[in-house]
Amino acid sequence: MGQSQFVSRCTADALSLAAQKLMDGHLVAFPTETVYGLGADATNKTAVAQIYAAKGRPADHPLIVHVRSMQAMGDWAEEIPTYAIDLARDFWPGPMTLILNRSSLAQDFITGGQNSVGIRVPDHVVALALLNAFHAIGGKGI
Repeated sequence: MGQSQFVSRCTADALSLAAQKLMDGHLVAFPTETVYGLGADATNKTAVAQIYAAKGRPADHPLIVHVRSMQAMGDWAEEIPTYAIDLARDFWPGPMTLILNRSSLAQDFITGGQNSVGIRVPDHVVALALLNAFHAIGGKGI
């Protein structure tokens, strides 16, 4: 897993470091408006497996995909119903996860083998800044 590194302030350098760690397949702890999450590149099977190992989480329990905007929802889900778009528009960013039909980008290792994917846009300045620096984070509360 590598050595831990603690960053106490959200600076441009710290965000760049966290994004680079995600790109390199490492885990990053990040705040949301409700909890701190343990996150990894949502498209990297090996990185996501580290979350399951660290949490002792069964592989058939899905993780939530955190994205930067409502528009990114379409990358991870397909056949998105109108009501889901309306909910996202009204409540994102915020503490709401939408469970939608997964797209081909949402692989079994992130969905726990289910045909659906949980997606959310967190309402926290640090989480959103990290998501703007990095495409999508698969995560679970710490």
